[in-house]
Amino acid sequence: MADENLNPADPPCLHLLSAFLAIEPTDSLIALARVCGEGSVTERVQRFIWSHCISESDGKIHAPYLKSFLKKLITEAELNDCPVLDEIYELYAHYMTQLKDGVAGKETARINKCISFIFPNECLQLSSCPKSRKLLIPLQCSLNMLEGDTGCSVWPSSLYLSECILAFPELFSNRSCFEVGSGVGLVGICLAHVKASEVILSDGDMSTLANMKVNLEASHLSIGTDVQKTIEDPKRVKCIYLPWESAGEEQLRGFKPDIIMGADVIYDPVCLPHLVRVLGSLLNQTKPCSEKQNENRHVSLPESTCATRDIFNVAKQGNEDSSNGFEAFLGKTETNGASSVAVVVSRKGPLALIASVIRNVDTFNYFLSLIDKASLTITDLTETLKPMNLLPYMHSYKRSEIRLFIVSCKHSS
Repeated sequence: MADENLNPADPPCLHLLSAFLAIEPTDSLIALARVCGEGSVTERVQRFIWSHCISESDGKIHAPYLKSFLKKLITEAELNDCPVLDEIYELYAHYMTQLKDGVAGKETARINKCISFIFPNECLQLSSCPKSRKLLIPLQCSLNMLEGDTGCSVWPSSLYLSECILAFPELFSNRSCFEVGSGVGLVGICLAHVKASEVILSDGDMSTLANMKVNLEASHLSIGTDVQKTIEDPKRVKCIYLPWESAGEEQLRGFKPDIIMGADVIYDPVCLPHLVRVLGSLLNQTKPCSEKQNENRHVSLPESTCATRDIFNVAKQGNEDSSNGFEAFLGKTETNGASSVAVVVSRKGPLALIASVIRNVDTFNYFLSLIDKASLTITDLTETLKPMNLLPYMHSYKRSEIRLFIVSCKHSS
């Protein structure tokens, strides 16, 4: 049966293709393949995998990963008495002779992934969403973050922050954004996509910075070193070497971001005092009045784009001091009979958005104590700012484990 019957734009096939490009666990791929074949990996499903996944990847998929997937695919088909395509048998036989199991895990630590952000159909009607349903971001990254190459790994909280950026572009567009511990650069690429006025990415590891620049160039972004040129060119992203422990106050005062971002940066207690000092320096400054733009902006978002009606309600949570960051007040409006949520964003000083998986409670409590000593305030936004699920195919991505925090100064700016 011809593979034309399986449309790569249909959700089951789109999810399978996206999972393959993102190097999702092979068990997840088999589960998605079953969905495409209504319960089994039929010959038609195999033809789709061969034509749209394997052939179009042009040999860029990590060979040991592809070998493992082919093995499970053949086993699954044979268990269900489904014929296996000759091409699949032949490719697996090739890998069997070329790759020995004992050598497969010692391949280069860097692999190529493509992260596909898939927008719901109703989102495509909004001016803030991309014209196509899928945003594809290629990344060179580490195969295993546990083997000492953490800066080149795709951390779950960077996926979450990226979803926030793409789901709520109005909160980031035309704003100066600074990321600490930028890793592979995924968050920065998404910030550039929604047209942040300035994107500055930083990391304290030179090899990570080099890898990040490769990823920026793969997304057709130019890498700047001059701040003014970075502001003038929306496709220019600035990358800087910034070890937290040696970052000088004068250097930090040179940056005046509206939003500081960090993904999974609070896991190492040794680094936390230096991180909090950097955050405090970036947050304890304001731009001259002439530089402030859009002091009050009204953003109207149809409710279908929100997982909750409470989008960004920081002003009265915790204590009055939290109002020094962005304040958002919600109001229901009606436009041509369609209900929407109006968001008023008021600029009163820089803020930091920190997304993190809480892996160790003691480490997190230590971070909270350092935040308090630095005269900063922290508010949990996890239940308030919920982005759309733009990665529905990514079974390895546990959104429920991630918490989102806003950090700002206690004293008035």
